[in-house]
Amino acid sequence: MIDYEALLAKYCADNQELLHILLTHSRQVANRALAILRLHPEWMERGEVEPVFVEEAAMLHDIGVVLCNAPKIHCMGTHAYIEHGYLGAEILRQEGLPRHAHIAERHTGTGITMEQIVREQLPIPLQDYTPRTLEERLICYADKFYSKTKLGDDKPMSKIRHHLWKYGSDSVFRFDEMQRFFEPLNS
Repeated sequence: MIDYEALLAKYCADNQELLHILLTHSRQVANRALAILRLHPEWMERGEVEPVFVEEAAMLHDIGVVLCNAPKIHCMGTHAYIEHGYLGAEILRQEGLPRHAHIAERHTGTGITMEQIVREQLPIPLQDYTPRTLEERLICYADKFYSKTKLGDDKPMSKIRHHLWKYGSDSVFRFDEMQRFFEPLNS
Protein backbone atom coordinates (compact mmCIF):
# COMPACT_ATOMS: atom_id res chain seq x y z
CA MET A 1 0.00 0.00 0.00
CA ILE A 2 1.33 3.41 -0.89
CA ASP A 3 1.48 6.20 1.68
CA TYR A 4 -1.05 8.53 0.09
CA GLU A 5 -1.00 10.89 3.07
CA ALA A 6 2.75 11.42 2.66
CA LEU A 7 2.32 11.96 -1.07
CA LEU A 8 -0.39 14.57 -0.54
CA ALA A 9 1.72 16.22 2.17
CA LYS A 10 4.65 16.38 -0.27
CA TYR A 11 2.59 18.41 -2.76
CA CYS A 12 0.91 20.52 -0.07
CA ALA A 13 4.07 21.11 1.98
CA ASP A 14 3.49 24.84 2.26
CA ASN A 15 -0.32 24.70 2.35
CA GLN A 16 -1.73 22.92 5.40
CA GLU A 17 -5.25 24.24 4.78
CA LEU A 18 -5.35 22.59 1.38
CA LEU A 19 -3.87 19.39 2.79
CA HIS A 20 -6.67 19.25 5.38
CA ILE A 21 -9.31 19.81 2.66
CA LEU A 22 -7.85 17.13 0.39
CA LEU A 23 -7.51 14.57 3.18
CA THR A 24 -11.05 15.19 4.44
CA HIS A 25 -12.75 15.26 1.03
CA SER A 26 -10.79 12.30 -0.30
CA ARG A 27 -11.49 10.24 2.82
CA GLN A 28 -15.23 10.83 2.29
CA VAL A 29 -14.92 9.68 -1.33
CA ALA A 30 -12.86 6.63 -0.35
CA ASN A 31 -15.29 5.66 2.42
CA ARG A 32 -18.28 5.82 0.07
CA ALA A 33 -16.49 3.83 -2.63
CA LEU A 34 -15.43 1.18 -0.12
CA ALA A 35 -18.96 1.00 1.32
CA ILE A 36 -20.32 0.35 -2.17
CA LEU A 37 -17.68 -2.35 -2.64
CA ARG A 38 -18.86 -4.10 0.52
CA LEU A 39 -22.30 -4.39 -1.11
CA HIS A 40 -20.72 -6.13 -4.12
CA PRO A 41 -18.26 -8.80 -2.94
CA GLU A 42 -18.65 -10.54 -6.30
CA TRP A 43 -16.57 -7.80 -7.94
CA MET A 44 -13.63 -8.62 -5.68
CA GLU A 45 -14.18 -12.38 -6.04
CA ARG A 46 -13.98 -12.00 -9.82
CA GLY A 47 -10.88 -9.79 -9.54
CA GLU A 48 -12.59 -6.77 -11.10
CA VAL A 49 -11.80 -4.47 -8.18
CA GLU A 50 -8.95 -4.18 -5.71
CA PRO A 51 -10.11 -2.48 -2.48
CA VAL A 52 -6.60 -1.29 -1.57
CA PHE A 53 -6.21 0.33 -4.97
CA VAL A 54 -9.67 1.93 -4.70
CA GLU A 55 -8.73 3.48 -1.36
CA GLU A 56 -5.37 4.76 -2.63
CA ALA A 57 -6.80 6.15 -5.86
CA ALA A 58 -9.74 7.80 -4.09
CA MET A 59 -7.32 9.47 -1.68
CA LEU A 60 -5.20 10.79 -4.57
CA HIS A 61 -7.85 11.61 -7.21
CA ASP A 62 -7.73 15.38 -6.57
CA ILE A 63 -3.96 15.87 -6.18
CA GLY A 64 -3.93 18.08 -9.28
CA VAL A 65 -5.76 20.90 -7.48
CA VAL A 66 -2.40 21.93 -5.99
CA LEU A 67 -1.61 23.47 -9.39
CA CYS A 68 -4.95 25.25 -9.80
CA ASN A 69 -6.29 28.66 -8.89
CA ALA A 70 -9.24 28.02 -6.56
CA PRO A 71 -8.91 30.38 -3.57
CA LYS A 72 -12.09 29.06 -1.87
CA ILE A 73 -10.20 25.83 -1.19
CA HIS A 74 -6.79 27.44 -0.64
CA CYS A 75 -5.42 26.55 -4.09
CA MET A 76 -3.11 29.28 -5.33
CA GLY A 77 -1.78 27.76 -8.54
CA THR A 78 -2.04 29.17 -12.05
CA HIS A 79 -4.26 26.63 -13.84
CA ALA A 80 -8.03 26.62 -14.21
CA TYR A 81 -9.79 24.22 -11.84
CA ILE A 82 -11.15 22.16 -14.75
CA GLU A 83 -7.54 21.16 -15.45
CA HIS A 84 -6.99 19.45 -12.11
CA GLY A 85 -7.78 15.99 -13.47
CA TYR A 86 -5.15 15.79 -16.18
CA LEU A 87 -2.66 17.76 -14.03
CA GLY A 88 -3.15 15.26 -11.22
CA ALA A 89 -2.61 12.44 -13.70
CA GLU A 90 0.73 14.00 -14.73
CA ILE A 91 1.80 14.19 -11.08
CA LEU A 92 0.80 10.60 -10.41
CA ARG A 93 2.57 9.32 -13.52
CA GLN A 94 5.73 11.14 -12.39
CA GLU A 95 5.33 9.36 -9.05
CA GLY A 96 5.16 5.98 -10.83
CA LEU A 97 1.41 5.49 -10.33
CA PRO A 98 -0.10 5.09 -13.83
CA ARG A 99 -3.31 3.32 -12.72
CA HIS A 100 -3.95 6.01 -10.11
CA ALA A 101 -3.35 8.60 -12.83
CA HIS A 102 -6.27 7.25 -14.85
CA ILE A 103 -8.57 7.79 -11.87
CA ALA A 104 -7.37 11.41 -11.49
CA GLU A 105 -7.85 12.29 -15.15
CA ARG A 106 -11.24 10.58 -15.54
CA HIS A 107 -13.16 11.61 -12.40
CA THR A 108 -14.18 15.20 -13.24
CA GLY A 109 -17.93 15.55 -13.61
CA THR A 110 -19.03 12.18 -14.92
CA GLY A 111 -16.08 12.23 -17.25
CA ILE A 112 -15.29 14.73 -19.98
CA THR A 113 -15.76 13.80 -23.63
CA MET A 114 -13.79 15.16 -26.58
CA GLU A 115 -17.02 16.71 -27.88
CA GLN A 116 -17.45 18.55 -24.59
CA ILE A 117 -13.86 19.86 -24.70
CA VAL A 118 -14.45 21.26 -28.19
CA ARG A 119 -17.98 22.55 -27.52
CA GLU A 120 -17.01 24.32 -24.28
CA GLN A 121 -13.48 25.23 -25.41
CA LEU A 122 -12.04 23.66 -22.26
CA PRO A 123 -8.34 24.34 -21.59
CA ILE A 124 -7.39 20.67 -21.43
CA PRO A 125 -5.64 18.38 -23.93
CA LEU A 126 -8.08 16.95 -26.46
CA GLN A 127 -8.78 13.35 -25.50
CA ASP A 128 -11.55 11.31 -23.92
CA TYR A 129 -11.61 11.61 -20.12
CA THR A 130 -14.60 9.40 -19.37
CA PRO A 131 -14.13 6.64 -16.78
CA ARG A 132 -13.69 3.20 -18.31
CA THR A 133 -12.91 0.64 -15.64
CA LEU A 134 -15.17 -0.33 -12.77
CA GLU A 135 -12.74 1.30 -10.33
CA GLU A 136 -12.64 4.54 -12.35
CA ARG A 137 -16.44 4.67 -12.53
CA LEU A 138 -16.79 3.88 -8.82
CA ILE A 139 -14.52 6.72 -7.67
CA CYS A 140 -16.02 9.15 -10.19
CA TYR A 141 -19.47 8.31 -8.82
CA ALA A 142 -18.48 8.51 -5.13
CA ASP A 143 -16.79 11.88 -5.70
CA LYS A 144 -20.04 13.51 -6.81
CA PHE A 145 -21.45 13.30 -3.26
CA TYR A 146 -18.83 15.50 -1.59
CA SER A 147 -17.68 19.08 -1.93
CA LYS A 148 -14.31 20.52 -1.01
CA THR A 149 -16.02 23.73 0.16
CA LYS A 150 -18.55 22.07 2.50
CA LEU A 151 -16.51 19.37 4.17
CA GLY A 152 -18.44 16.72 6.01
CA ASP A 153 -21.71 17.24 4.15
CA ASP A 154 -23.26 14.72 1.77
CA LYS A 155 -24.78 16.32 -1.31
CA PRO A 156 -28.37 15.27 -1.93
CA MET A 157 -29.07 13.53 -5.22
CA SER A 158 -31.13 16.49 -6.47
CA LYS A 159 -28.20 18.87 -5.96
CA ILE A 160 -25.77 16.53 -7.74
CA ARG A 161 -28.07 16.19 -10.74
CA HIS A 162 -28.72 19.96 -10.84
CA HIS A 163 -24.98 20.68 -10.79
CA LEU A 164 -24.34 18.16 -13.58
CA TRP A 165 -26.95 19.73 -15.86
CA LYS A 166 -24.58 22.59 -16.61
CA TYR A 167 -22.35 20.03 -18.37
CA GLY A 168 -25.26 18.77 -20.47
CA SER A 169 -27.83 16.04 -20.37
CA ASP A 170 -25.22 13.41 -21.26
CA SER A 171 -23.47 14.11 -17.93
CA VAL A 172 -26.71 13.58 -16.03
CA PHE A 173 -27.41 10.43 -18.05
CA ARG A 174 -23.96 9.01 -17.17
CA PHE A 175 -24.51 9.82 -13.49
CA ASP A 176 -27.95 8.17 -13.50
CA GLU A 177 -26.43 5.07 -15.13
CA MET A 178 -23.74 4.96 -12.43
CA GLN A 179 -26.34 5.33 -9.70
CA ARG A 180 -28.46 2.47 -11.05
CA PHE A 181 -25.35 0.30 -11.28
CA PHE A 182 -23.71 1.12 -7.94
CA GLU A 183 -26.72 1.78 -5.73
CA PRO A 184 -29.80 0.31 -7.42
CA LEU A 185 -31.84 0.44 -4.21
CA ASN A 186 -31.43 4.24 -4.11
CA SER A 187 -32.54 4.78 -7.72
